[in-house]
Amino acid sequence: MNQHLVALDIDGTLLGYDGGLSPAVRDAVATVQAAGHHVVLSSGRSLIAMAPVAELLGIATGWMVCSNGAVTVRLDPALPQGWELDEVRTFDPGPALRLLREELPDARYAVEDIGVGFRMNALFPEGELDGEHQLVDFEQLWSREVTRVVIRSPERTPEEFSAMAARIGLGDVTYAVGWTAWMDVAPKGVTKASGLERLRERLGVDPAATLAVGDGRNDVDMLRWAGRGVAMGHADDVVRAAADEVTGTVDEDGVVPVLLSLPR
Repeated sequence: MNQHLVALDIDGTLLGYDGGLSPAVRDAVATVQAAGHHVVLSSGRSLIAMAPVAELLGIATGWMVCSNGAVTVRLDPALPQGWELDEVRTFDPGPALRLLREELPDARYAVEDIGVGFRMNALFPEGELDGEHQLVDFEQLWSREVTRVVIRSPERTPEEFSAMAARIGLGDVTYAVGWTAWMDVAPKGVTKASGLERLRERLGVDPAATLAVGDGRNDVDMLRWAGRGVAMGHADDVVRAAADEVTGTVDEDGVVPVLLSLPR
């Protein structure tokens, strides 16, 4: 059997809008794992928010690409925490944060502390960020290098966010805009695709035997990277254009027929 690397986004792909996991999706993931393929959760979520999803799916061994590619984790139930950091890509967030605050003085800003939570200048709405939340002065957000910056500005549309980021010249970082007025900033050149390509080489998987499924703008590079990139049915035109095919929506468990199409 040709062993595949199967990269799966979480929110809007595996999990519904309410954060729920359907039995059909869980069973399809289990089928793919049992067939010997490498199932790799690949998300903008932090490690601390991805580990419970892996547990829900019954994924105890293997790999996860977290924080839009900045953090790669090896899962192993024999480890004290059930996981270990494999690669961490960091950057100095100061220049980007100072530029962004000039444009978005009232936005909420947070930086990730791996495996712990976030430091932030103002509390985010409950449930949006996992782990411990530490309130700090804005200047303390760049007291050390980080893997990820999160910016939330509810009054902005995703299109306004993208236009603003292009205008102010965030050239030394990589950024991805979410469904709502939410932007993730990562080290330059770091995406889900960069993290997955490193894993592909390490696992010895043929480039043609890579499958990725996602629904958001931060999945575009991943879908282009994959030998077979599949956009969820509710994805916007930008995401669809990056994919080789489109499946059903998350409400229709669109990821299921894609997973069950793999060789067993």
